[in-house]
Amino acid sequence: MPLTRRDFSHRLLGAGLAGALATPAIAAQSAPVEGVHYVRLAEPAPAGVPGKIEVIEFFWYECPHCNAFEPALDAWAKRQPEDVAFRRVPVWFREEPFSAQQRLFYALEALGALPTLHRKVFFAIHVEHTRLRTPEDLAAFALKNGIDPLKFMAAYNAFGVQSKSLQARQTAAAYKIDAVPAMGVQGRYYTNGTLANAGAAAGSNERMLDVVDALVAKVRQGSRA
Repeated sequence: MPLTRRDFSHRLLGAGLAGALATPAIAAQSAPVEGVHYVRLAEPAPAGVPGKIEVIEFFWYECPHCNAFEPALDAWAKRQPEDVAFRRVPVWFREEPFSAQQRLFYALEALGALPTLHRKVFFAIHVEHTRLRTPEDLAAFALKNGIDPLKFMAAYNAFGVQSKSLQARQTAAAYKIDAVPAMGVQGRYYTNGTLANAGAAAGSNERMLDVVDALVAKVRQGSRA
């Protein structure tokens, strides 16, 4: 199961978040079915780069399922053809702790450090059990990983980072995101681990990638029609 808004509310004061889904081998499944394995948005969301098929992963750094999903997602992203534009969008369910971690993501992007530090943020939270919820926490993380904390805080507080954080919230709202990890395709389709594994005896969030592949092919075929 993905981590939902309700899960977050229940677990925020608890001892910790639940572990990620088990990842047994997934049995071969038929083509994804609309309304079962994915949903079509009633009102399309704005899609990204003209001439590209946009795929978005919606995530939260503290989500254990997002952490477990990251290696498979990263490998999938690296083998996509040129007509697929993949990006990650950090979600916001309420001000704390989501706002700071959204701005962390976009500050690292602005500093050109996201490719090397994105996975390290997950590692710091889920393996080292480092708290990354305040500007002071994040500046200390930056310093530990070779970034001048003054430069980091300048990026963190920059108008461009704040604007991207707002845009991320708007994008997630357009897709009606209420659980992570989740994936959107070309502003038209949405899936998450629960949907992607509908009808399966067992599964994992990696099944989302099979559904997304089918949706990308569907969009691609539509563009050729």
